[in-house]
Amino acid sequence: MNDATASASGGAGSVPLAAGFAAQISYGDVRELRGPLLIAGAVDGVGWDEFATIDMDGGERRHGLVLEVDQDLATLQVLESTDGMSLGGIRIRFEGRPLHVQVGTEWLGRVCNGRGEPLDGGPPVTGTASLPVSGWPLNPVYRQPPQEPVLTGISVIDALTTLVRGQKLPIFSVPGLPHLTLATQIAAQATSGGHSFRVVFAAMGLTHADIAYVRDRLEERSAGKELVLLLNAADDPVIERILTPRIALTIAEQLAYTEGHDVLVIMSDMTSYAEAVREVSAARREIPARRGYPGYLYSDLATLYERCGRVKDHDGSVTIVPVLTMPAGDITHPVPDLTGYITEGQIVLAPDIAARGIYPPVDVLSSLSRLMRSGAGKDRTREDHLDVAAQVLAAMARARQAAELAELVGAAALSETDRSYIHYRELVETGLFNQGRDEIRSLDDTLGRAWAALGALPEQELTMVSTALLERYLPHREGRP
Repeated sequence: MNDATASASGGAGSVPLAAGFAAQISYGDVRELRGPLLIAGAVDGVGWDEFATIDMDGGERRHGLVLEVDQDLATLQVLESTDGMSLGGIRIRFEGRPLHVQVGTEWLGRVCNGRGEPLDGGPPVTGTASLPVSGWPLNPVYRQPPQEPVLTGISVIDALTTLVRGQKLPIFSVPGLPHLTLATQIAAQATSGGHSFRVVFAAMGLTHADIAYVRDRLEERSAGKELVLLLNAADDPVIERILTPRIALTIAEQLAYTEGHDVLVIMSDMTSYAEAVREVSAARREIPARRGYPGYLYSDLATLYERCGRVKDHDGSVTIVPVLTMPAGDITHPVPDLTGYITEGQIVLAPDIAARGIYPPVDVLSSLSRLMRSGAGKDRTREDHLDVAAQVLAAMARARQAAELAELVGAAALSETDRSYIHYRELVETGLFNQGRDEIRSLDDTLGRAWAALGALPEQELTMVSTALLERYLPHREGRP
């Protein structure tokens, strides 16, 4: 039953979540508590995705989002979980609008939890505007094609799977591989060719040890007011994990399209996010689809990944790098499978490469950036970039075949050309792919290493590079066959 008493206090109670309207009706008919969900009855005029404040006996205040409305019943997901709540003594005030977050440059340099509450000992984050965390639909007519590179300082990415401003390029990994190390290295080193560059790092479901590592690794960039950290721990409420990437993207959109920065959003780990979506779906007793995930997982992920790009008449851009772990290394698992449909390529990490002591352990023959040709080459990176990348990959494919043949018949039975490919693979893996975890390489250094590895091959094998480029860049050309 509802109480017609209006509450003037409103507010989200947790800055930077934006305050509500001046008057709200308080409802006290709570029918059920089910996992992270609260079922309220006898509600009127409540809409889907509406934000609510939950007042408990003793003065504690929690917050919720409306997931479903069925006649006079409203199902809410409680952001702080329903632990410690009982059916009696709960009153709910609906805000009359979706959850909003305050945005602005005040976020830069701050470390917060997944709901945007400070973890760095500073004051609550305030902003210059209030925006819905679900974002606004973008008219495709106003989208501009990505066309300029984001350089990470990591050779294997910059050379072979170039990240482009406005792109969404995920990292596929396996539990136990250094995907978090790679993600933090990208966050610490990435730049966009002289443009004003900012990073928003959204961590989801990390251990406290991993969170401490991320904070330490990114401390320098955070101190320079170039970074926003949103950190959701594994023992934080599951609903917060669903909220974290949406808050991160809302902050990024304002920094990009209002402030004019190029913003890189790194989201790790999207598998933890998808598991949170599955847990809420199970609590709602929805019919499961593949492997227990809800049937709307594709559209749910798309609402996050598609919030990137460049917009007409705006200087900034939003680039997204989601990081996800493939359970049992299965790339057909729903999370990587659906992510691959939505995004523009992938960077795949492989255990066998990590076992050879190579960092980052990128399987270059399984990785690609579909927008690389839009952001690399003459007038963008370097004139030889695309050709040398194609040649490196083609030679790696031939080298893999030669290595498999050597396992069958022995290296001594191989032709001289096949042996040169095996030697080439050793050179390219140790000289180009393998890199220090805090090492920054310029693009010229990266491409120089690629040419040095190609120099191990007979020149007649370099069929994907023009003669002019060979004469200009191939080292030690004199006396080659």
